[in-house]
Amino acid sequence: MLNQLILAGNLGGDPEVFYSSEGTPIAAFSMAFRSYGDKTNWIRVSCNNRLAEIVQQFLHKGARVAVSGILDQKKWEGEDGISRSSFRLLANNIEFIKTDGRGFDEEESEGEESYEESTSYPPGDAPPF
Repeated sequence: MLNQLILAGNLGGDPEVFYSSEGTPIAAFSMAFRSYGDKTNWIRVSCNNRLAEIVQQFLHKGARVAVSGILDQKKWEGEDGISRSSFRLLANNIEFIKTDGRGFDEEESEGEESYEESTSYPPGDAPPF
């Protein structure tokens, strides 16, 4: 079974970073992307380990990135008894398209950067968002 999603878009806010009970860093952010025509859609993106640390250091609201990873659906029942669901992108690769340079040393080269984390998420073990 193949489940790979690639999206390019802009961060809607600064990434939120927190730690699992095991001490694993987890970063999450909302990303806006265009679909048909001028329609803007949003998706929640999560990543962990070293990729989460990189996201925390270098990304910010408005940064343009390309993200690839696994599409995951979360289902739950609301307090009103209605079934609900949402999708999120569990990132394993993030390419920086445009940032404001925050977190980069002056000596580092300009241009596109790419960071990849080889991470698999077994069902039920995916980080929360």
